[in-house]
Amino acid sequence: PPAAPALSALVQVRWHDGARFSRVLPPGEGSVDLPSASEPVEVLRSYAKLGLEHIAGGLDHLLFLLLLVFVVRTPPRALLTVTGFTVAHALTLGLAVAGVVRLPGAAVEPAIAMSIVVLALELARGRRASWTFRHPISVAFAFGLLHGFGFAGALVEAGLPRSELGPALAAFHVGVELGQLALVLLALGLMRVLRRVERPAERVAAYATGIVATFWTFERVATLWGL
Repeated sequence: PPAAPALSALVQVRWHDGARFSRVLPPGEGSVDLPSASEPVEVLRSYAKLGLEHIAGGLDHLLFLLLLVFVVRTPPRALLTVTGFTVAHALTLGLAVAGVVRLPGAAVEPAIAMSIVVLALELARGRRASWTFRHPISVAFAFGLLHGFGFAGALVEAGLPRSELGPALAAFHVGVELGQLALVLLALGLMRVLRRVERPAERVAAYATGIVATFWTFERVATLWGL
């Protein structure tokens, strides 16, 4: 919208016959073409696109997933671990959108950044006997609950059609998962290419993401405190 170009907007139209039309208007778009009648498929397409765009632009979520892949190393373990992360953030995403559980975004964002710092520290230490390396699924699930509140914040900010809440939420989640799957496949492919220097690659990833996430943590805490 022109008044707030960085924000998405939810456009909802209701015809006299009771039919409805809902679409998310992304940043930079100031108009929308209305169909002659309600098109439920447009809701699915629009929210799936929003989910994909959110995960693609959510560098903190992407870096967390990248570190998870470096921790587990193999495709089977990566699949199970990312599944744990997915189930967890789907749970809190649904609860938050339904209004059952809510956390302020200003508090969630520093915690998400801190989750990356914790994982980066574990990877840098390389202690394979630690809980993170032995039980990556439980770690991914625990932090996934936190990341789900971050996804919920973006979805609530964009707006949700109450009459089509279920389909919109499911479509958003599908978009997020497609983005996650693409990143995991890319990370596994990168690890395969760098197999001969896998340990140095792990350390580079750990220190680089750890530094960035530490900066994010301080920055977001400062914002939370109004500094």
